[in-house]
Amino acid sequence: MYISNMNTGAVPSAAPAMRTSEDASQRTKLVQAVKVVNESKTLGENNELTFVLDRATGRTLTRVIDRNTQEVVLQLPLDSVLTLAEQLRQNSSD
Repeated sequence: MYISNMNTGAVPSAAPAMRTSEDASQRTKLVQAVKVVNESKTLGENNELTFVLDRATGRTLTRVIDRNTQEVVLQLPLDSVLTLAEQLRQNSSD
């Protein structure tokens, strides 16, 4: 499993400063589950499930990546949803 941070801006102030042991336990379970999915090749022979933190929105993006080309095959939420959310956030702060 690959987990990375997108450096698209500052981390929202609402983000928790520290993780609890429960969060760590849930993260460990998630990592194990993703390893099982990727090893099973359920998403295809050359695809793997990844997670990325979008710093602009503070949301976790779920992606299916082609292992050979590193191309994003599928992303949830979609870029259009992230763009809409950012526009709504900017409009509400004006």
